Amino acid sequence: MNVRRHLISGTAAAAACALGLGALSACSSSDAAAGGSGKYDVVASFYPMAFLAERIGGDHVHVTSLTQPGQEPHDLEISAKQTARLQESDAVLYLKGLQPSVDEAVAQSDVKTKVDAAALTTLEEHGNEVGGHAAAHDTHQGEESGGKDPHVWLDPVRYAQIAQGVGKALEKGDPDHAADYKKNTAALVQQLDRLDTSFKNGLAHTKSKVFITTHAAFGYLAERYGLTEEAINGLDPESEPSAARVKDLEKMAKADGVTTVFYETLVSDKTAKTIAADASLKTDVLDPLEGITKKSRGTDYFSVQEANLKALQQALGAK
Repeated sequence: MNVRRHLISGTAAAAACALGLGALSACSSSDAAAGGSGKYDVVASFYPMAFLAERIGGDHVHVTSLTQPGQEPHDLEISAKQTARLQESDAVLYLKGLQPSVDEAVAQSDVKTKVDAAALTTLEEHGNEVGGHAAAHDTHQGEESGGKDPHVWLDPVRYAQIAQGVGKALEKGDPDHAADYKKNTAALVQQLDRLDTSFKNGLAHTKSKVFITTHAAFGYLAERYGLTEEAINGLDPESEPSAARVKDLEKMAKADGVTTVFYETLVSDKTAKTIAADASLKTDVLDPLEGITKKSRGTDYFSVQEANLKALQQALGAK
């Protein structure tokens, strides 16, 4: 069996504690690593990766997320404690390009199984306007584009591709439980296929095909279902839009029959509400699913995505 059981030597434990690395089981029994449970130990960079590990791994895995609930994943600076935790794991699941500090820690670690979700599907370059008629007249690509768009998990089809890759990695890393990983992966992919069908059917006939968001997180979803996402900010949710961009959005909203400006749970809604008030539009939540909190409209990936679908149907005037 390939699972490392994380039995830390007395010397290593003393060194870890001296550095304040309390997350290791040798230092703190309240936050023990998976070593005591005998489970395959997976460190995930943020919620969409942790969700895959938990659903595919089931009872055979112990999953730790580096990004805490309510924390903006783009802003994560991995701590020494988390670096040590990652180093002691059997596998790490992350999305290269989203969290630079995680990318660096993974590159420097000797974890046997490193799963980069970005390598399991295709990433594209997205500007502030994505999908539909975007290619014809997005004049802000160079100004506020963030390059390769990492938000692939919001497209159920791409997320299913990632799930299949994660399943194969767990089968290889922990062959004793390969049959269960394969079965769990197949069940998850089927559920994602059903979600894809719900989005496809639910957004097929709408009065408008354009929606405005604060954060350019929904480009892949827009492209998948024939919509156009107009983002106030770029791929960085904390960036501020230019005055020209705001003016263009207000003009576009009137021309394309836009009713709603969407904001998200983990970032301030101030800009969305200001633009909505100036253009006499409504505001609502469209969740980029970077973390689950008490404010989330759902308790997991699927329930939040179903809430996203309902919000889009209402905003776009689904028939």
